[in-house]
Amino acid sequence: MTDKIAIIGSGYMGGGIAQVMALAGYDVHIADVSFDVTKDNRARLMKETADFVADDLFPADAVERIEARLTAAKDIETAVADAVLVEEAVPEKIEIKHETLRRIAAAAPGDAIIASNTSTISIGALAEAVTSPGRFLGVHFSNPSPFIPGVEVIPHASTDQATIDQACAFVHETGKETAVVRDVTGFVLNRLQYALFHEATQLLDEGVATAEDIDTLVRTTFGFRLPFFGPFAIADMAGLDVYNFCYKSLQTDFPERFATPRVLSELVESGKLGTKSGGGFTDVPAERIPELIAYRNKAYVKLNELMAELGPPPID
Repeated sequence: MTDKIAIIGSGYMGGGIAQVMALAGYDVHIADVSFDVTKDNRARLMKETADFVADDLFPADAVERIEARLTAAKDIETAVADAVLVEEAVPEKIEIKHETLRRIAAAAPGDAIIASNTSTISIGALAEAVTSPGRFLGVHFSNPSPFIPGVEVIPHASTDQATIDQACAFVHETGKETAVVRDVTGFVLNRLQYALFHEATQLLDEGVATAEDIDTLVRTTFGFRLPFFGPFAIADMAGLDVYNFCYKSLQTDFPERFATPRVLSELVESGKLGTKSGGGFTDVPAERIPELIAYRNKAYVKLNELMAELGPPPID
């Protein structure tokens, strides 16, 4: 018997998650504020699926697969009955989420995993609305959910380890990657995303560069590396001693904003300077450094080729 998954909230995010889960082979039931809204959203998702197939974004048989596995439920209670996983994806207002989660917890099987797609609200605060909160956690897909490969998994203090493991397993079946993070304000994704945006707006407000030029620099320099390497791997390849020096330069004008991170100072003081010293935030054996550099260079060339093939985005 195919596992049944319920998605509560069938709008842009919830609908995309439903498509992903259906393509992974799950029996997906969606529900929204009314049966009419749910039916309309299912019809939209099917049309969208056909468009994705036409654009070679979904497999050729995606329409048939999703059509067979995606059901519009008449209400939340019907959608979650017999579900092994319920993903809440209603608007980012805690009162709406609490009401929805109470209904889900009351109607879903006692051993069903209940997850929230919230991007900002404390998972611990949301767990207050869930009976048996050990089965509850955050499972945060990113927009657009059919195409972004990373998923943030956020347990709260009382989430059972089995719940975390099972939630990750469900996500992995879709071909996506998971990262398990603590329940702190903004989690990881949005703390990083908004830190970059905040600094970009500072540069804009100070007249250092235009929004267009800032975007150009981000996507063609350090942002160009990010599909392949995270900030720690990039720092290790640059050299942590170089990072340490650059922090001191930045402190000339911004002593508080760019205070040297303690963990960086400790690594430099211990002689761990990144890839060139064989140790830093990441562990790359000396004999594999040439392989890493060759991969990096090939990856950047391939990305340049892909960008040239796609052409510039339609942004004036």
